[in-house]
This record gives sequence, C-alpha cells and structure tokens, in this order.
Amino acid sequence: MPVKVGRMDRRVTLQDRSVSPSSFGEPVPAWVDVAELWAAIEPLGSSEIWRAQAAESDATHRVTIRYRAGVSERMRLIYGNRTLEIESVSNEGERDRVLTLLCREGKR
Repeated sequence: MPVKVGRMDRRVTLQDRSVSPSSFGEPVPAWVDVAELWAAIEPLGSSEIWRAQAAESDATHRVTIRYRAGVSERMRLIYGNRTLEIESVSNEGERDRVLTLLCREGKR
C-alpha cells in the first residue's frame, strides 16, 4: 500500500552505531546521528504483529521514509523520547522511492 508523502509528517532522527576510544583507549559503543527525516509511523495491528512474530520478528511499528541509500538493520530511529530499533528494511518495488521499516520500540 503506497504511502502519500503528506502522511510523512513525523520528524525522526536516524542513528547508526559507532565505536570510539575512551580516554584509556578502550572501544566505547555509541550512537551517532546520521540524518533528520520525515516519516509516517504506524503502530502494527494485532494481526500484523502476529504475522511479524511468525516471521521471527518483534516488530511493533511500520515506519515509511523516502528512499535513502545505506539504511540497515544496524540502525535505529529516535522519535521524541521513543526509540525504534530497525528490524527489517524493504525498498518498495525496488524503485528507490520509499523504504518501509519494520521497527520494534525499545528503550533508549
């Protein structure tokens, strides 16, 4: 189901994992902001959650963004004070127009 651009009315921050050295030279994991994006965020209904669980996913939300190269499951989205861990990325129709992200709401 195509999402109209006007429905992408939520501002989210795309973050990627990074590792930087501590003052003792030890690696310290961190999250780095990659981009501010407009997104459509939809909580999954109970039947959709059931299908996601059958596919071994704990997805709770479907997020649609404009196509952006490099978005992957190792990233996450920050929406207000909520964190959405990306579980899968789908390039709708392989047309490089929009990405559909199945996400699991987690702790920040």
